[in-house]
Amino acid sequence: MLAAQINAQAQNRQDFVLINKTGYEISEVYISTIKTNDWEENVIGDESLEDDEARTIRFANAGKACIWDLKVVYEDDDSTAVWNGIDLCKTSRVTLFYNRNSGRTSATFD
Repeated sequence: MLAAQINAQAQNRQDFVLINKTGYEISEVYISTIKTNDWEENVIGDESLEDDEARTIRFANAGKACIWDLKVVYEDDDSTAVWNGIDLCKTSRVTLFYNRNSGRTSATFD
């Protein structure tokens, strides 16, 4: 039964790889459907996402929802960056960047 669960999780169409190219450590990552105001749990748990690190984000029970919001929290000062309305059914990789001149975090969705 457990093998079937793991296999099903690996095939969720909302699963994606999150790549940190910001130059900073990310301590928390939250994902929620656009229909909720609650960020729910930190999907990377207790392990931060270091700069130049990639982590696969897997969905256990995403259902048919494709449009999601994403929030990251930086380790050094707890500042946040948020993206709304990401179609995770068409996205397999999210890469985060930080521009020190503007002080803004950006992302590409592939």
